[in-house]
Amino acid sequence: MGRYRWVVVSLLFFATTINYLDRQVIGLLKDNLAKDFSWSEKDYSRIVMAFSTAYAIALMLFGRLIDKIGTRLGYAISIIIWSVAAMFHALATGTIGFGIARTALGLGEAGNFPAAIKAVAEWFPKKDRALATGIFNSGTNVAAIIGPPLIALIFSNYGWQEAFVWTGSLGFIWLIFWWWLYEVPSRQKKITKEEFEYIHSDQDEDIKDRSQKPGWSGLFRLRQTWAIIFGKFLTDPVWWFYLFWIPSYFNSTYHLNLTSSAIHVSTVYIVASFGSILGGYLSGWLIRRGIPIYKARKYSMFIFACCVVPIFFVRYTNGIWPAVWLISMAAAAHQAWSATIYTVAGDMFPKKILSSVIGIGGMAGSAGGILFPFLIGIILDHFKLLGALGTGYNIIFGICAGAYLLAWGIMQLLYKPEISVVNVEATLPHPPH
Repeated sequence: MGRYRWVVVSLLFFATTINYLDRQVIGLLKDNLAKDFSWSEKDYSRIVMAFSTAYAIALMLFGRLIDKIGTRLGYAISIIIWSVAAMFHALATGTIGFGIARTALGLGEAGNFPAAIKAVAEWFPKKDRALATGIFNSGTNVAAIIGPPLIALIFSNYGWQEAFVWTGSLGFIWLIFWWWLYEVPSRQKKITKEEFEYIHSDQDEDIKDRSQKPGWSGLFRLRQTWAIIFGKFLTDPVWWFYLFWIPSYFNSTYHLNLTSSAIHVSTVYIVASFGSILGGYLSGWLIRRGIPIYKARKYSMFIFACCVVPIFFVRYTNGIWPAVWLISMAAAAHQAWSATIYTVAGDMFPKKILSSVIGIGGMAGSAGGILFPFLIGIILDHFKLLGALGTGYNIIFGICAGAYLLAWGIMQLLYKPEISVVNVEATLPHPPH
């Protein structure tokens, strides 16, 4: 049996790494750019909000577009838009220019996950999808590990404009390999007959020949869609909290600076990378041992939700390294959860509408990522005025600890094993002839 499907995963991994590398450049250069352009914190927050809002809206649009035009072309359009937008930052001369560039970047980057998840569904049987998703999803952490030294090297030698240009150009290099190597299995001449049969070994054959595609609005009438929406809305914001506040937490709590806390922040992302891959492996391992797909995903996600709970005890640690390991375990559990919830969507929905579902779920997660920071700011500002900033972080860690178990419980109410992809499609309204 051939292994060409792992070439596809490699392409998805590098695309996801580039995706997160491009989006974090402005954050890494924030202090220098703020000095050059006289940004206030409010100016910078508006630039960030421009990206977040565009990303949330475009997730739904790109999800539907990719279902219509296919993964190969849809992914190509996505990376062209975000690579051009990333390079366009170098031409910005003020807050408005950066805001426009970030908006375009958010629009383009929104296509990454809908396209990648659909590609995994096209190239892997269900028992392998969580592992494949975990592998490419680990690119988000790799970008966070290699990004700081890479951007610092480019900035120190060539300036901030080149940092945007060089990282943005990586997308065009990737595009060459994507267009050369990627095609759906039925049209890919590089795979063997045995690998093709393995890829389709557990597909639902009775939905293959449906000629009509269900209406996009009909997805919101399905409880399965709402399972993905709540699963993403309640947990994605926790990851953004790790990205944007954990460095500040280390610095304020343990009296560190950006340089001295770098090893601790890097440790969180390194551990999270392993969590993404091992978490993706777990449900597939359970399926291979005879556990039904629904129960394998259910048990795996419960384990991941429980692994986040110990973050509540960060408040009781006496040194930074115990706190680092507790946060690292929670971050790894999130990445495992994220890989599995994407796979759950593939279990419940036909491939031809999967990108639409991923886009809807991603939009919900982004909406939570926009709202949660407001709550974090209110909590931290309140307790900072009282001289008890640590108490504010303790409350936030408590929210993070319980978010996944709450999401898991809601998903169990909505995600029923007796609802197959065939039944999903049967309940969707179809457009008229």
